[in-house]
Amino acid sequence: MANVTILEHPLIKHKISLLRDKNTGTRDFRILIEEIATLMGYEALRDLPTELVEVETPLMKAMVPMVSGKKLAIVPILRAGLGMVNGILALDPTAKVGHIGMYRDEVTHIPHEYYCKLPDSLEERTIVVLDPMLATGGSAVDAISLIKQRGGKQIKFMSIIAAPEGLKALTEAHPDVEVYCGNLDDRLNENCYILPGLGDAGDRIFGTK
Repeated sequence: MANVTILEHPLIKHKISLLRDKNTGTRDFRILIEEIATLMGYEALRDLPTELVEVETPLMKAMVPMVSGKKLAIVPILRAGLGMVNGILALDPTAKVGHIGMYRDEVTHIPHEYYCKLPDSLEERTIVVLDPMLATGGSAVDAISLIKQRGGKQIKFMSIIAAPEGLKALTEAHPDVEVYCGNLDDRLNENCYILPGLGDAGDRIFGTK
């Protein structure tokens, strides 16, 4: 699919395998989510624009590259997306952080928005939308639509694991959005959970059921 990158780095694959293990506890699960987000972010942000800026080294003045323009905007889809935020902030601590709240109807599996707070000047920022799981794709599609309605143009989406059904829905709805996935899993089950998956990411990050 155009604009889709399935990341093949062995460290990402290894850490995702640890996430899948049902015996991985909340503390380790949180740490792994952050570490994977950082590794994925390194790949997803390789095209950030730069400009030459003068600095003075201990030896001389020099023109050196620094990230240009408005700062990065990170937008996690609540609540599981929160687990990935610090992993991206480790790469750019000055990034702005917005939040989009979505919940999925347990019967229809249709996402519903309940919260949206985004940084200003979205049209000038590179926006990274975060959700560990891309299942049906409904939440991602709707969240990105909200961002576009508020002026967002340069949008990237990051998920740790994705189902083919969700990836198809997202790329068809938003073919201009760059999508980065740590792994493409097999399919969705009858309850729209990713298989083999890793369970409910939100519950495992926050220790809830």
